Amino acid sequence: MKNIKYDFNTVIDRHGTNSLKWDLFDDDLPMWVADMDFMVAPAIREAIQKRANHPVYGYNIVPDELFDAYINWWDRRYDLKMSKDDMAYSIGVMPSISSMIRCLTDVDDEILIQSPVYHVFYYVIEDNDRKVLENELTYENGKYEIDFDDLDEKLSQVKLMILCNPHNPVGKIWSREELDKIEELCIKHDVILISDEIHCDLTDPDVYYNPFKSCDNVVRCLSPSKSFNIAGFQSSIIQTVNSDLLKKIKNQMHIDNSDSANVFAAAAVIAAYDESEEWLCELKEVLYENKQIVREYLKNELPVIKLVECDATYLLWLDCSQLNVPSKVLSGFLRQNQGLFLSAGIDFGQCGDNFLRMNIACPQELLKDGLGRLKAGIIALSIINKGL
Repeated sequence: MKNIKYDFNTVIDRHGTNSLKWDLFDDDLPMWVADMDFMVAPAIREAIQKRANHPVYGYNIVPDELFDAYINWWDRRYDLKMSKDDMAYSIGVMPSISSMIRCLTDVDDEILIQSPVYHVFYYVIEDNDRKVLENELTYENGKYEIDFDDLDEKLSQVKLMILCNPHNPVGKIWSREELDKIEELCIKHDVILISDEIHCDLTDPDVYYNPFKSCDNVVRCLSPSKSFNIAGFQSSIIQTVNSDLLKKIKNQMHIDNSDSANVFAAAAVIAAYDESEEWLCELKEVLYENKQIVREYLKNELPVIKLVECDATYLLWLDCSQLNVPSKVLSGFLRQNQGLFLSAGIDFGQCGDNFLRMNIACPQELLKDGLGRLKAGIIALSIINKGL
């Protein structure tokens, strides 16, 4: 690993901070929800402290500097041109998607997703009284691919598709050819595509994701919350070149009261994009090293579990099919027996039931502790099963 300037080694006690990850349950080692156990970039902390020093915390507007930060980031890193006129502010990607479901579809409509996929996609569709239609990814020889024949058929039944790029939980960056094919099919069937790109910056070093290019039928959801571990500030944007579509969505987000910024959000976002790029580059090196630790550990110590190869996100998708244990049972046993909380694969769709999801965005001390607990739990489960 290259020389690292920032501190990614200190284990920070997050108990007592109202942390969803550490305070909601009593597990010893939570490695489930997608937030990181690293301290944020210094520039972000300084920006927040500076804003906190002002003694008034009233209502806020979204400044042009926030939109400029997005525009410059995507231009600089991904050669993607955006305009403020194509963007709208939101308190989060999922609130944005919820608003879009309400204004772009009707009750009982089907909405297409590609399972196994981020479990909140299911909730946001069903909670809005719509129905989930799955285009299951094919899994063969440890790799996931899109079943385009099935996608073509099912797009004819929907008005809206939600894409995850890079894909959570399988960690795949969709190729330019795959994205072009998806766009072609969406145009063919007159389907609006929502592209959730929240994990886009979290790729292996020197690897870049392919942003969905700006098209009339595409709405991109963007946020620095995963990349810089600032989800608690609840800040994101949507971006589309379709002005009529943007107007419709902005109106719905206003109705839903999801278009206003909290007092610290702008400072955090601007400091992330404008001043913390070096920190992100080092983070990617750390995450890649953590991935190698997991790969080697499973190979040498726990070969019954296979790592699904990925090139993005800090969420690893573990193939546990050889254990022949339902993922809810396996996840529950690991929590009870070892205090280790991994996400059950079935939460991401029925086709994920042979898998567990592991968050590796933590200091190596915690990661190695988690791997040891995983091995001990699998051994204990094996002994119990043999005794039955």
